[in-house]
Amino acid sequence: MTVATLRAAFAGLAVLGLAACQSTSSEPPAPQPVAAAQQPSYVTRPDFRLPEGAGCTGELARFRAVMDNDLATGHVNREVHGRVMADLRGPEAACAAGRAGEASAGLRAVKQRYGYPS
Repeated sequence: MTVATLRAAFAGLAVLGLAACQSTSSEPPAPQPVAAAQQPSYVTRPDFRLPEGAGCTGELARFRAVMDNDLATGHVNREVHGRVMADLRGPEAACAAGRAGEASAGLRAVKQRYGYPS
């Protein structure tokens, strides 16, 4: 075979390959149906703000807000959220009784148990 024949053969194959990529359908694809149930957004709302506050009261309020946000965005399910809230009762009672050190240690233990940074 000559070089000219090889070039013509490759050009013909390229044209056939490109022609196979062309769509012959004139109808656009049908839109996908929207799910009826509301799915979690997995993104924190832009108006989300952590609560202010000092000491153990502020720490506990901020962690509760993080957990509520994680539930709303689907990062934790209702069962885990409920367990975390139940586990926070001890640190909250200690904080209310003026035992800030015990409350902070309890909060740190809850965070570690569920994989949150302390």
